[in-house]
Amino acid sequence: MKILVTGSYGQLGNEIARISKTLPNWHFLFTDVDTLNIADENELLAYFEKHNPEYVINCAAYTAVDKAESEVELAGKVNALAPAILAKNAKNTRAKFIHISTDYVFDGKGHRPYSEKDKVDPQNVYGRTKLQGEIDALRENPEALIIRTSWLYSSFGNNFVKTMMRLGSERESLKVVFDQIGSPTYAGDLAEVILEIIKLTEVDSKKFFPGIYHYSNEGVASWYDFAIAIFEIAGVDCKVFPVLSEEFPTPARRPNFSVLNKVKIKETYNIDIPYWKDSLKICIEKLKNI
Repeated sequence: MKILVTGSYGQLGNEIARISKTLPNWHFLFTDVDTLNIADENELLAYFEKHNPEYVINCAAYTAVDKAESEVELAGKVNALAPAILAKNAKNTRAKFIHISTDYVFDGKGHRPYSEKDKVDPQNVYGRTKLQGEIDALRENPEALIIRTSWLYSSFGNNFVKTMMRLGSERESLKVVFDQIGSPTYAGDLAEVILEIIKLTEVDSKKFFPGIYHYSNEGVASWYDFAIAIFEIAGVDCKVFPVLSEEFPTPARRPNFSVLNKVKIKETYNIDIPYWKDSLKICIEKLKNI
C-alpha cells in the first residue's frame, strides 16, 4: 500500500516518518516543498499518475502565524489552494485523503470546548486560509477526512516546548501569557491516530468516515501552565511569571480559548487520547536523548 505524506519536514510529517519504520508492509512517499509542489496542478497530476498513492496525508501548511499577516498570498497558496488540488487528485484516483487543520478556525471567544458543529470565525490570516483549505478540500472531495488540532509540539522542528527549554537554560526568568487557553498536543500521538485510522480502513474500507474531526491531547492549559510543566519535567530552573497577552502584542490575533471537543473522533474510531502532561514527558525524554 502506498501512502503519500506531504509536508514531511514538519513536526507531524517527521513523526509519521518515525512510526513508518515499524510498518514495513506499507510504502510511504515522503515529500516536501523541494520534491513536490502541491500547489501546482500539473505537477501533482503527473505525480499521482506515476505513483498512484492509495492514501494521501496532507501535513503541509504555512504555519508562521504572524508572518502570514503580510504574506497573505503565500499562506493562501499553501493552506487553501494546495489542499484543494490534493483533494481533487485524490478523488480522481480514488485515494483516501486526510488533511490536517487547526483550532484557529474558531474566534476563541467561547468558554466550552469547540465541537465540529460550532460556528467558525477565524481571527487572523492563518486561520482564514486554513478554513478556506477545509472548505475547498471538501468541495473538491466530499470524501475527505479533516482533522483539526491545536498547540502542536514534537521533538522535531520548531515549537513551544523546544523554545522554552532553550530559553529556560539561558535565562533566570521568563514571562509567559496566561490568558490563552488550549490543549497542548504531541504530534507523535496525532501521527499514531492517523495511521491507526488507515490500519482500520485497510481492513475494512467502510470504516473510513469522511468529515471534520477534532484531535488534541486531553486536558487544558494556558501557555503559562504549559511552560511551568515543561520546566518541571525537564528539570530546568527558570522562574515563570504569568502575564496578559497585551504585554506581547503580535501582528496576528490569537484565540483566547481554543479547547477542542474530541468526542466525535473518540467514538467514531474507538481511540483513547493521552493526557497532555503524560505525552509531554515522553517528548521531553526524547529531547534529552538527542
